Amino acid sequence: MKKNLILILCMLCTSLTFANGQFEKAMGKNVPAMFAAETSEDLQAAINNLNRIGEAEKNRWEPYYYVAFGYLKMSEMYQTAEDKDKYLDLAMKAVEKGEEINPNDSELEAIRGYVNMIKLTVDPATRGMTYSGLAFGSFQKAIALNPNNPRAHFLMGRMQYGTAQFMGGGTDDACSSLFKAMVLFGKEEKSDNPFAPSWGKGSTEQSIKELCEKGN
Repeated sequence: MKKNLILILCMLCTSLTFANGQFEKAMGKNVPAMFAAETSEDLQAAINNLNRIGEAEKNRWEPYYYVAFGYLKMSEMYQTAEDKDKYLDLAMKAVEKGEEINPNDSELEAIRGYVNMIKLTVDPATRGMTYSGLAFGSFQKAIALNPNNPRAHFLMGRMQYGTAQFMGGGTDDACSSLFKAMVLFGKEEKSDNPFAPSWGKGSTEQSIKELCEKGN
C-alpha cells in the first residue's frame, strides 16, 4: 500500500513537471511570435495560441496579459474606429481575465490604462472626458501598486504628453515621467518569472528622443 502511494505521488509530480515544462515551452514560442508578428494573420495566430494556453493553465495570468498586448498591436493595424474598437474591446476582456486570476497587479493595471489610452485616441473629441480619467486612474494605480514599474511610468508619460498636445501645455510632466521610467528600466532586475513583462525600454528611449530632446 505504501509503495503504491509513493508510486502515485511520483507519477503526479512527473505529470505536474511535464505540465509546467509544456507551459514554458508554449509561452516561450508564442510570446516572441506575438511581438514579432508583422501581419494581422500572424498576430492573430499567436493570440489564439496564447488564449489556448490561458484556458489550459487556469492559474496563470501571463497568457492573458500578452493576449491583451497582442490585441493592442492588432488595433494599430486597422484604420476605422469600428475595427480599432473591436480589438481594443477584446484586449480589455483579456485584461479582465488576467485580473480575475491576479487582482491588483501593477502590470495588468498598467495595460488596462494602455487600452483606455488607445481607446481615447480613436476619437479624442468625444471620448476625452471619459477615457482620459480611466487611463490616468489606471496609471496612477499601477504606480501606487509598484512605484518601480517602469512601464507604468512610461505609459503615464505618453498619456501626459498626449493630453498636453490636445489641451495645450508643456511637456515637463511627460518628460519627467519618461525620464523616471528610463531610470527604472536601468534598475529593473530580471524576474524569477521568465514571462513577467519586460518590454518598453526601447520605446521609452525613442519617446525621450522625440519629445524631450528636441533642439538639444
